[in-house]
Amino acid sequence: MAAPDHKSPNVLLQNLCCRILGRGEADVAQQFQFAVRVIGSNFAPTVERDEFLVAEKIKKELIRQRREADAALFSELHRKLHSQGVLKNKWSILYLLLNLSEDPRKQVSSYAALFAQALPRDAHSTPYYCARPQTLPLSYQDRGAPSAPSAGSMGSSGVSSLSVFTFNGPAPTPTPVPHALLPGQSQPAPGVGDCLRPQLGSRLAWTLTANQPSSQAPPSRGVPNSASRNTPRSRRDGDGSGTVEVTEAALVRDILYVFQGIDGKNIKMSNTENCYKVEGKANLNKSLRDTAVRLAELGWLHNKIRKYTDQRSLDRSFGLVGQSFCAALHQELREYYRLLSVLHSQLQLEDDQGVNVGHESSLTLRRLLVWTYEPRIRLKTLAALVDHCQGRKGGELASAVHAYTKTGDPYTRSVVQHILSLVSYPVLSFLYRWIYDGELEDAYQEFFVASDPAVKTDRLWHDKYTLRTSMIPSFMTMDQSRKVLLIGKSINFLHQVCHDQTPTTKMIAVTKSVDSPQDAADLFTELETAFQGRIDAAYLETSKHLLDVLSRKYGLLDHMQAVRRYLLLGQGDFVRHLMDLLKPELVRPATTLYQHNLTGILETAVRATNAQFDSPEILRRLDVRLLEVSPGDTGWDVFSLDYHVDGPIATVFTRECMSHYLRVFNFLWRAKRMEYILTDIRKGHMCNAKLLRALPEFSGVLHQCHILASEMVHFTHQMQYYITFEVLECSWDELWNKVQQAQDLDHIIAAHEVFLDTIISRCLLDADSRVLLNQLRAVFDQILELQSAQDTIYRAALEELQRRLQFEERKKQREEEGQWGVTAEEEEEENKRIREFQESIPKMCSQLRILTHFYQGIVQQFLVLLTTSSDESLRFLSFRLDFNEHYKAREPRLRVSLGSRGRRSSHT
Repeated sequence: MAAPDHKSPNVLLQNLCCRILGRGEADVAQQFQFAVRVIGSNFAPTVERDEFLVAEKIKKELIRQRREADAALFSELHRKLHSQGVLKNKWSILYLLLNLSEDPRKQVSSYAALFAQALPRDAHSTPYYCARPQTLPLSYQDRGAPSAPSAGSMGSSGVSSLSVFTFNGPAPTPTPVPHALLPGQSQPAPGVGDCLRPQLGSRLAWTLTANQPSSQAPPSRGVPNSASRNTPRSRRDGDGSGTVEVTEAALVRDILYVFQGIDGKNIKMSNTENCYKVEGKANLNKSLRDTAVRLAELGWLHNKIRKYTDQRSLDRSFGLVGQSFCAALHQELREYYRLLSVLHSQLQLEDDQGVNVGHESSLTLRRLLVWTYEPRIRLKTLAALVDHCQGRKGGELASAVHAYTKTGDPYTRSVVQHILSLVSYPVLSFLYRWIYDGELEDAYQEFFVASDPAVKTDRLWHDKYTLRTSMIPSFMTMDQSRKVLLIGKSINFLHQVCHDQTPTTKMIAVTKSVDSPQDAADLFTELETAFQGRIDAAYLETSKHLLDVLSRKYGLLDHMQAVRRYLLLGQGDFVRHLMDLLKPELVRPATTLYQHNLTGILETAVRATNAQFDSPEILRRLDVRLLEVSPGDTGWDVFSLDYHVDGPIATVFTRECMSHYLRVFNFLWRAKRMEYILTDIRKGHMCNAKLLRALPEFSGVLHQCHILASEMVHFTHQMQYYITFEVLECSWDELWNKVQQAQDLDHIIAAHEVFLDTIISRCLLDADSRVLLNQLRAVFDQILELQSAQDTIYRAALEELQRRLQFEERKKQREEEGQWGVTAEEEEEENKRIREFQESIPKMCSQLRILTHFYQGIVQQFLVLLTTSSDESLRFLSFRLDFNEHYKAREPRLRVSLGSRGRRSSHT
């Protein structure tokens, strides 16, 4: 045999072991074998790859051994090593040195402590329980016996202590599995458990056999020896067929591979049935076959979870929440792999030194079934989560995980709650940045607040930020989500629209943010108390600051009152004076109007009334607007007041709102014009009544005009009262009360929209009141017809009166001159003209009767529509318009409607 190459890895490793331990090659043989096994192991290390942490552990170990000089030397060497770029796996080297330095002769009293040392949990992993099924009985010792069994009492059931301890805590006193669970064993025989002294510095089992006794106790009756364990036996005694039955040891080895998702020799994955199955050629009794299939379920669950994590871990579109979910699943699988590493180490341990000298194996199918009971429950929970979370991301994924915490099983709940703390961490991080900074960095659309960058600043409040309902976590209510949306939206509105740079810390008492998954877990436990309180406090403080800025700096409430006074005609003296000044201009055709002339008249009306005492900011926004001109329109049809809004107040007074105000103004302006016209008609009656006494035949015409005008005045006054007091004033009072009590800007906007909707509906401007509005406009048209007809009648009567007065004046003048007052021809001509005028009077009366008939017919139809309206205020308006039942006597439908309505009112 050739001499070994001094540069081979084995020689170098052996020299390293000798150098570290300070012994010869013969004395470090076992440590060298362990080092080879560690290096050749295909198990991943179970600690974080932190070079600094390993170096600190080495220094602490040296200091613990009172080797301060060596610790200082190691620190200096590690610093030099860190500055060199030759070695790439510094962590692995340090980790190997640390494990090799551990004392292999350290006594381990039981496999419980061995496993507890082998499987520590890292800072963020959950406890991995491998506890005994609670349905299995335990055989307790006598009360007089010591509480902690000795190593010798463990016997071959040493690994069974795995079933009664928690990996992440101190190893409690192990409780042996009852003898009924160990087939073929009547008493615990001395075996591997009482003679092994393993040291698991690398968290992989290895054995120290130097101190084993040279003689082993003979196996107990019924326990197979090494030959019977490893040698296949015939299926039946005396059967010459030579059929070989698979041993349990082979099945155990296969099962350990299946646990990792790797097919064994006799147990393989069936793609058609999607499960692990024992090969049909394998000769097994039904008990072993069924137990193997039950154990193989762990491999199927492992594959399901691993497939999901492998697919999703590389998918960037899965988002931060999804990656956190995958990280949580990886942590759980890492805990599972730690269990498998211990089982593999135990199997290798027994193969090397225990079983091959005649002892029973501690790794049996039934024991594996017991030890993997709770890992199976854990993997089933994770597999169910994977199924439930398919196709979900972001807040929807967090909701799916949260749904699994609503269980009565405390073990399952603890597993899911830890996963939920990791999954909810990105969501809560989004949440804190949004409510405290107004920042939204959601590249994968995982947060329940969505932002549209295409929206301009003037629509920031209304359109830029919205709620993704599907992404709202189930541990948050819709009211909380709405408040969260308003908090961040208010901060951005203040900064971008109001140009208010007040720091958020002055608006909100900022509490501790979510800096780690542990913080998220702590916060998650306070969802009902502290979490809700933080959201409410941030919501109230942010909204209050925003409303203060809008009211104090931008005068929102002042602008609301200004719109009420001018666009809704609340400033009575100003409206009346403006109408007087505009009358000469507005009677002209609309095409002849110029806006600058009307603007000058508007300024004159402001200076002459109480409107002059308003603030310059309000008066600056008041302006004149001309509507689109149609053929035949006069100035009355196209004139309108306008109120310019911009900046933050445009968020409340949007374009849609201002268009509604424009419609209401046109309706109110037309109604005010009807009142103005009827006032002029009444003035004409009073002024011309005395003048036209000289025309006694004209008194009937005057009476008809007076009666018709009185009907119109009554109708108009009742409509004005209804519009001004029942609609505008009552609605405005409700709006003002809501604005004073509003907690956020959305409340003000909603109250303002309700106000506009109410006045539009009750002023008959909505789609449902189109027929009523047409009837009302027809009534207004009849008022204009009366004005035109009366002007024509009065003009003719006054001309006739003027001619008669001129005739009498000429007659008197001639008599004074001593001449005949009038000739026969002149008298005949005068009488002829008078007869012609008297003959025109019936035509005038007929015209007035026709006008009256049309007017009353339209009013009657209007009243019928009012009585059938669903609005109670409109039905009461019909009472006032027909208080003396004048129209009821003329319209049968009105009588029926009024009668039935009266009965309904009496019943109520």
